[in-house]
Amino acid sequence: MYNPPHPGEALRLDVLPALGISLDALAAHLGYSARRLRQVVNCHAPIRAALAHRLELAGLGTARQYLAEQQAWSLWQARQRPHLPIAPLYQSSFTRPAR
Repeated sequence: MYNPPHPGEALRLDVLPALGISLDALAAHLGYSARRLRQVVNCHAPIRAALAHRLELAGLGTARQYLAEQQAWSLWQARQRPHLPIAPLYQSSFTRPAR
């Protein structure tokens, strides 16, 4: 997938408006830090398992889905950063020998 969205975007753009509540109200309902939730919805912090679980308990999707979206976003970001070349450590036994 090309540049997947940060899962906090869905909370900010879809969930909060659909519920008609403020970020502070959602944080209070979840028993979660409003400051930390604000960092997540502004895409400055990842959704971690504890928050994903609380969102699931509140009926706002599954924890697994939030974590999968976070991993997709994080992996895409990592692939965009430059890094030194890394050679494979071994040859797969499933590759055909050169002829």
